Amino acid sequence: MTAAAKMQEPTQYITELDVSLDAADETSLRAKGFNQIPVDLNQGTAGKNIYLWYKKGNEPLITRIQTSFNDNMAKGLISTGYKKIPKNLNAGAGGDYIYLWFCKGSTPYDVPIVDLHVSTKPHEEAQFLRSGWEQIGCDLNRHAGGKFIYLWVKRDKPTYICDITATSGFDGDANMFGDGYIRVDENTTRSAGALFVFIWYRQTTNTQRIIRDLQVSVNDAQSESFKKQGYTPVPQDLNKGTGGNKVFLWYKNDVPSEEPIKSFVLITNQAALKPYKMVGATVIEKNLNEGNSGAAEYLCFNQ
Repeated sequence: MTAAAKMQEPTQYITELDVSLDAADETSLRAKGFNQIPVDLNQGTAGKNIYLWYKKGNEPLITRIQTSFNDNMAKGLISTGYKKIPKNLNAGAGGDYIYLWFCKGSTPYDVPIVDLHVSTKPHEEAQFLRSGWEQIGCDLNRHAGGKFIYLWVKRDKPTYICDITATSGFDGDANMFGDGYIRVDENTTRSAGALFVFIWYRQTTNTQRIIRDLQVSVNDAQSESFKKQGYTPVPQDLNKGTGGNKVFLWYKNDVPSEEPIKSFVLITNQAALKPYKMVGATVIEKNLNEGNSGAAEYLCFNQ
């Protein structure tokens, strides 16, 4: 095929997802035209060899992928029409029951997904974030004791973070999903024995309406400083109910000297901090679980 012919080929989008738990599943999915991502989603555990499969085409197009690791996380997904893949990604490994969900959204914030990747090492995570990929925020080995495994997506067009917020509990999830938000599927109070608090964001392809800086405050003095600098607070304590410090996320749009924020990750693997810094991503070195006994968590973003 000539270079000109290749250039004229229509873009192929991700249109279907599925998961295999055994050889019979793999045979069936191949027969149906699915392609395998050859990375075991149970890597580092004694569980089954589990793989993600996908189909590509022109339409309809998958625009959002979410995960759930408890029944409450699933309620908002069900009510807004997300499709569940009913196969536990931690099958045979212990840990949380983790399920993948996807939707083919049509809000102004939905941008089709054209490629997928699975990372199993911190340096891979860092390289994919820096290369413009977007992480699906749940460790697919969550509480199973294996490697930190993440699914990454590549979109049809460059996207930028235009809205960011956070919620406590699950009552408003359906409204958030319906309004085009993506939930970062890791609790900011992880292992702190408290309420479930999640960060949410929306994306745009319009560079005129974007967030250019993110900050985190873990005490009153830092909050006051960001307020004086013109940052906007997300009015949800990310540490709610833990007995620890009040922790807030702050953002700013009007920073002409800063590039738009393309994507961000919530880091729970401390071994990943250095690789993210090495590729030039911005790590906000303030623990979201400051002052409690929960797992240390940090935000990191790419511009």
